Amino acid sequence: MDPVFLLQYSLHRILFVAVPVLMLVIIGLAVIRSLKEWHHNEKSPRLTVEAKIVGKRSDYRRTMSGKNHVHRHSRTNYFVTFEVESGDRMELELRGHEYGLLVEGDRGRLTFQGTRYLGFERM
Repeated sequence: MDPVFLLQYSLHRILFVAVPVLMLVIIGLAVIRSLKEWHHNEKSPRLTVEAKIVGKRSDYRRTMSGKNHVHRHSRTNYFVTFEVESGDRMELELRGHEYGLLVEGDRGRLTFQGTRYLGFERM
């Protein structure tokens, strides 16, 4: 047999196995990370503190595919940065409808559990 053919055949076999395994490892790590964060939040106490909204941002992402980059999926994540009385800041992810109701400079009572936003009541 031709050595070049054998090398190409071997590379194709390796890639045929390696690419799906690598994808499964990446997906598995993402699931483990999400479960760890969920578990951390579940163990954390539910706290309500006086806070001020000092920043807002959104992260818009879309996936494109196809020859003409046909739009397939988009997602926007919303984040608000709160400053508590001690001067510490924390950025929490919110749903879009909650994000739209908050304004930088608002003061109120922030309720959260770990990294999970639970609510904000203006004062």
